[in-house]
Amino acid sequence: MEDRKLDYVGIAILTTGLLALLLALDQGTSLGWLHPRIIGFFAVAAIFLGAFGFVEQRVGSRALVPPDVMRNSAFMAATGALLLVSALIFATFFYLPQYMMKHLGFSAAAAGLGLLPLLGVFAATSFASGPLYNWAGAKFTVTLGAFALAAGVFSLTVIAGGPSYGYLVPGMIIVGIGTGLFFSAITTAGITSVDTSKSSLAGAILYMAQIAGGSIGLALNTAIVASAPSLPSGISRAFLLDGCLAALGVLVSLLFIGGTANPERVKNFIHRHRAHV
Repeated sequence: MEDRKLDYVGIAILTTGLLALLLALDQGTSLGWLHPRIIGFFAVAAIFLGAFGFVEQRVGSRALVPPDVMRNSAFMAATGALLLVSALIFATFFYLPQYMMKHLGFSAAAAGLGLLPLLGVFAATSFASGPLYNWAGAKFTVTLGAFALAAGVFSLTVIAGGPSYGYLVPGMIIVGIGTGLFFSAITTAGITSVDTSKSSLAGAILYMAQIAGGSIGLALNTAIVASAPSLPSGISRAFLLDGCLAALGVLVSLLFIGGTANPERVKNFIHRHRAHV
């Protein structure tokens, strides 16, 4: 029964570290990055996030991220790539409608419809991701998706010039392709890299990485946008950062994500996933 207890210490340490980091990024633009409170938040974040891995090693099998999962290089690569790329998705979904409403004069409903090139391609590409994964393997599918995300968001930096909506559509389409390919493939690659008894845990860790990466990335984006002289230039600078993070995700995927899929494990993952839908 001991092994079934929650890792309350790990949860508290990770939550405190992430909260301190988000507060620092949120308040830094208004208070100044050298304000004692901001420095204190960053210090708390560094201490707690740095202590998380050490504490998890001592907790053992009850850890939020058990040592055997942490030692799985393929799974940690998938988690790292997801952590790096998630900022891009959160930022594009938040700032593209902001640009459409505040700079192009779109209504809220029109701005939502304006995301259809991204969302429609994302939905269509998601259906193609599975067959491509089975045919070409994890490395190709994940790397291609991350590359498309990086290329798409780099192309969206044209927003600095305050262009009309039509100039954003190609970038949104490329981001949609990357989203459809990357996120389903990286989840499959991560979950099938661990023992089947750890599949649910692996899925939860991957989801945690996606939310944490997206939240921290969006906070960084917001700090950049708030510090810029105008909304278009700020969004462009933020998208440049997102593109660089996605490029690192491409590198991680290319170097560390597994080469070929195990069809039997992919099938088991799909059946398990559908059973919980």
